[in-house]
Amino acid sequence: PKFHRFQEANDLDYSFGDMGMLDKAKHYATLYIEELGDFIQANIDEDFAFTKYAEKIARTASSFAPIEAKLQEPLTLVEEEYISLLKNKIEAHQPTVIGFTIPFPGNLFSSLRGAQYIKVNYPNLKVLFGGGYCNTELRKLSDPTIFKYVDFISLDDGEAPLKKLLDYIDNKCELHELERTFIFKENKVIYQNKKPNTHLKHAKLPTPSYKGLPLKKYVSFLDVLNPMHRMWSDGRWNKLTVSHGCYWAKCSFCDVTLDYIGRYENTTAEDLTNKIEELIKETGNNGFHFVDEAAPPKMLKSLSKEIIKRKLKVVWWTNIRFEKTFDNELCLLMAKAGCIAVTGGLEVASDRLLKLMKKGVSIKQVAQVTKSFSKSSILVHAYLMYGFPTETKQETIDSVEVVRQLFQEGCIQSGFWHQFALTAHSPVGLNPDAYNITPHIEPITFANNDVQFTDSTGIEHEKFGFGLKKSLYNYMHGICFDTPLAEWFDFYTPNTDIAPDFIAHCLESEEEKLPRSTDKLVWIGTTPAVENGEDFVAITLHSKKATETLELDTALGEWLVSWLSAMHYSAEKVTTFKQLKDSFEKDYDDIEALWFSEEMDVVRDMG
Repeated sequence: PKFHRFQEANDLDYSFGDMGMLDKAKHYATLYIEELGDFIQANIDEDFAFTKYAEKIARTASSFAPIEAKLQEPLTLVEEEYISLLKNKIEAHQPTVIGFTIPFPGNLFSSLRGAQYIKVNYPNLKVLFGGGYCNTELRKLSDPTIFKYVDFISLDDGEAPLKKLLDYIDNKCELHELERTFIFKENKVIYQNKKPNTHLKHAKLPTPSYKGLPLKKYVSFLDVLNPMHRMWSDGRWNKLTVSHGCYWAKCSFCDVTLDYIGRYENTTAEDLTNKIEELIKETGNNGFHFVDEAAPPKMLKSLSKEIIKRKLKVVWWTNIRFEKTFDNELCLLMAKAGCIAVTGGLEVASDRLLKLMKKGVSIKQVAQVTKSFSKSSILVHAYLMYGFPTETKQETIDSVEVVRQLFQEGCIQSGFWHQFALTAHSPVGLNPDAYNITPHIEPITFANNDVQFTDSTGIEHEKFGFGLKKSLYNYMHGICFDTPLAEWFDFYTPNTDIAPDFIAHCLESEEEKLPRSTDKLVWIGTTPAVENGEDFVAITLHSKKATETLELDTALGEWLVSWLSAMHYSAEKVTTFKQLKDSFEKDYDDIEALWFSEEMDVVRDMG
């Protein structure tokens, strides 16, 4: 059966030239399932979607009243099925406490429907809410109506509040000892938060467990052809956090004042790799998504070394900042350790706005870092933003040109434009005058996160949305690089001020320097194959992508092979650049001639 989602499918054939028949079949099957979803939404339950339910009513819920009114409506067929599943779980497990995780607005109403059923049919069961939606949206909760359905709402990391709650329910502590938890007491909402707070250290947390989940029943969708977006929905990844919070925590559009971003904690590479091994054993799955706000490069370096050292066969991807620490060598190391993709916020292709955002990066830096990842066969996805306060039409068009060049130069392979959204807990939301915007303040008794505002520029940024996404779609498919930028938009736009070779200039190599004396040298390539000639040796090096053979005079060749062996990642002793330099200069001239030679370029590329 085919309906509107298939109308454009025939135009996608060129995409599957590279992707293959299996992907085409999976994409068509996904379209079919989504059309069934459209049918359910149109004829059975208007709130239905596969990844969310009744999202609209929760997205701007400054008051609980509309949600309360909707909760009084009869159950839909979809909700009846959900309640049936919930009832079966309760009967099977006989719990005394039930917790609902609410990460997104699209999870709120269904959680309330479940809680409503529990309160009517199992009045002695304690119900608690927590998760990302509560942490960001419900920090100013004052409407007590929600407590008709729920007993407790906890904020931020849940382990400590849950431990206190269970102790309270078991009569092991008093109500005033609860932490980071909303309760209903004396006919009003009270935020019970005993100080000092208990925060379980990130390094001390146990390995997360998927025990009990029917992992083989999860459906893999191939709904969009964006190579990065499919990683979210096609296949299943074990989730781990490299570090708690963000080590940068300065971006002005981000909720840096909240605990899940603002409190940065680390662990060790050994601890994290132990958790990786435990999860592989439990799930049988060696794919990992590190769900960090921004995974720290120093930690990724240590983790990559540990994975290589233990000879683990894993694939993984994560979110990063495009900072200069990610040079060619670190990217190569990460690729060797199984990294297949990174996502990161380019946001805007304007150095003025990047400075205003406090991103701590420049366009030149982003170009160089993304090129390093791409050269190591690590897919790069860039988050792109338009409509940031004070952004001009010129800057938006210039951003399109920079993005075009980044794709053309092979720096990034995937991207997504989204319009700036003002949140109450970001530096922009807390200090709107500094960004020349006027927020539209409403009385808040329930959810408080997204804030409507007026930008002093008066520009209708949403007009750019369609043209930005259309141009990006074509650039991702490697086409239309010569199309004038104005043709992407159905209204007048200025010509770009960005030079056509701007990114190419950014990628021009700066003068190379020798490593520092204390820098460590590691060989992560395969064992070289050595063949002796009359007065030379042929050294053959292999990688996943290539095979290279160097011909060096016998003494130099033997010296290089011995040092590659000494520098091998499995070697117990660490090799510093000073050791290598001193060894070389005993028999030869200054090491600089060797270090910057074509032969050493090959050795570096091979590991």
